[in-house]
Amino acid sequence: MEIKLTNTLSGKKEPFRPITPGKVKLYSCGPTVYDFAHIGNFRSFLFSDLLKRVLEYAGLEVKKVMNITDVGHLTEDDAADAGGEDKISRKARAEKIDPFEIARKYEEAFHEDEKKLRILPADAYPRATEFVEEQIDLAKKLIAAGFAYEAHGSVYFRTKKFEKYGQLSGNSLENLIAGARVEVSGEKEDPLDFALWKRAEPNHLMQWESPWGKGFPGWHAECSAMSTKLLGLPFDIHTGGEDNIFPHHECEIAQNECSSGGKKSVNYWLHVKHLLVDGKKMSKSAGNFYTIRDLLEKGWKGEEIRFALLSAHYRSTLDFSMKSLEQARASIARIVEANRACLDTEFEEQNDFAEKYRAEYQQALADDLNVAGALAPVFALVSDVLKLNAEQKLDGATASAALDFLQNDFDPVFDCLPREVKVNELEKAEIESLLEKRVAARNAKNWAESDRIRDELAEKWDIEVRDGPDGQTWRVKE
Repeated sequence: MEIKLTNTLSGKKEPFRPITPGKVKLYSCGPTVYDFAHIGNFRSFLFSDLLKRVLEYAGLEVKKVMNITDVGHLTEDDAADAGGEDKISRKARAEKIDPFEIARKYEEAFHEDEKKLRILPADAYPRATEFVEEQIDLAKKLIAAGFAYEAHGSVYFRTKKFEKYGQLSGNSLENLIAGARVEVSGEKEDPLDFALWKRAEPNHLMQWESPWGKGFPGWHAECSAMSTKLLGLPFDIHTGGEDNIFPHHECEIAQNECSSGGKKSVNYWLHVKHLLVDGKKMSKSAGNFYTIRDLLEKGWKGEEIRFALLSAHYRSTLDFSMKSLEQARASIARIVEANRACLDTEFEEQNDFAEKYRAEYQQALADDLNVAGALAPVFALVSDVLKLNAEQKLDGATASAALDFLQNDFDPVFDCLPREVKVNELEKAEIESLLEKRVAARNAKNWAESDRIRDELAEKWDIEVRDGPDGQTWRVKE
């Protein structure tokens, strides 16, 4: 599979060439943990999950880092030098609890929602508050290189000194100056300069000591510091929503290149288009604002939400609706029906039935993650399997080939089959054996072994084991 990706930096579809053959370093902009993430946020997070899965399906080893923004993201963030109050501090004031408690509360909720949507865990989830020293060091480097300056306890980046500023978004400095909405500050050399470090007022809830006095890091500096620390420069891929292109990612590039002596920081920038709900921008006032929890409470399953949010190409706007969830439910049910028909057939050595579908499927995924093109051969195979089954012509060799495709090509990427239908007969026997061994371990009061088996069941099959008055029970988590 030669994968091609549309690089925002060049505006072109390019063959993907890892910096280190066989290995990929991937950084994805994660949540700002001041509230429950909504389905628009999760469209971006699911895209980075799909990307990681496709890269791994192609045989590459992926190291994925997703940041947790737990300080510094301000309420007015569509200009390079954002204004307003820190979102986490504002939430802390509203709920009258410590801002760090707010951050941990919603970070935990984010990970719970990730699991519901079957998003594979990142290799690292760095918190901005744990990398303050690295952000201070970044500001120091930029001051030393002449790209930043201190003013009254804040540190600003000299935007005009970086001639390539605007290369990602297509914004020229001239257009930015003409359309500037930033307030002219007496302490800035230029209105377009953005803060790497902000001076904290005495009542600011989150602040740290720095060479310039007490303050807190700028949002853009966080991702530069964390990605550089954990992945080095350059790294392969950086993802995010299209709203991150400017100013956030534009500022990241400026910081990275100017602090590293002009070294290119990222080879491929990938961005996800906005999500609409029933054709409109999502907002609480319009009554079309949904978190993952809202949809789960309405009775939708995690795999149905996942399928619906993955159903459109990442570079096209997705119009989400209850109808799209109904379609997702029906689509999954049809795949499950074909999967079960294959499982109910006596297995034989597989034939080449699935090869043409597999070839089309791989070709589409490799073409900039063309999900519509990839799903077309999946449903063509499903239709053919169900037709053969209805005509009582589904033989063991064909069923084995189809099942192999559904469980080893389709589901590792899209991961939407209900848990119970993904377990084959060999796995069932292994699960039952482990459950019996766990009962024996508990009877022998070998609690360590009992816990080890419980953790293995959870890790391999997402099985939850409970111990009650009637003994051991288990279920596949939804």
